Amino acid sequence: MIDKTDILARGLAECSIPQERIDSLAQKMESYISEIVLFNSAYNLTNTSEHDALVTRHILDSLAAYKEIREYADCFGPSCVIADIGSGGGLPGIPLAAAFLDDSGVRFELIERMEKRCAFLENCAAILGLGNVVVRKTDAQKIPAKSYDLVTFRAFRPLDENMARVLLGIVRDGGILCAYKARPENIRAEMSAIKNLVPEYEVVPLAVPGLEDSQRNLVVIKKQ
Repeated sequence: MIDKTDILARGLAECSIPQERIDSLAQKMESYISEIVLFNSAYNLTNTSEHDALVTRHILDSLAAYKEIREYADCFGPSCVIADIGSGGGLPGIPLAAAFLDDSGVRFELIERMEKRCAFLENCAAILGLGNVVVRKTDAQKIPAKSYDLVTFRAFRPLDENMARVLLGIVRDGGILCAYKARPENIRAEMSAIKNLVPEYEVVPLAVPGLEDSQRNLVVIKKQ
């Protein structure tokens, strides 16, 4: 019988997680999955509570962009601040923060407006020992302008003009907005609708272990 942690560990390696961090990160992600399963029915955190689906569709999907986000964060130096907007159950913020845990200085802020989900996120950060995480109960619209070097966004909704304006507003000049998206044709339609606001962007294909038949991409918008 194949150990579930071994499956997760192999996926983490495919996501470019440094080899020396894989065992520790896999253990943290298994603990995180246990918390999701425990509280999902009450808090509506994810669309599944099945272990393997959580591993592939949520944990590894979040970490498939680790290499790119790691490179972007390096550009801002050790004081880099990354925000996960509409964090919900902590995706991609919790897996990314856990992967960055040994990088002193890089901080994550998980932005979530629902109090019970904020309580869940704070509990997870404590259980996983994520000293690089702060949970903020607020709406993105209420965050001061130019607060973050890098902003992630994985909510399953279109990046419309209002949302793009809000998210880019909280990104510092020279900062980056990274939106997790799926099909290229949908991305083109979304970005075409906001081309006056975002004339240039990059689409980075993501390879998610276990989801080889799915199209996953990172839309990268650099704020001038």
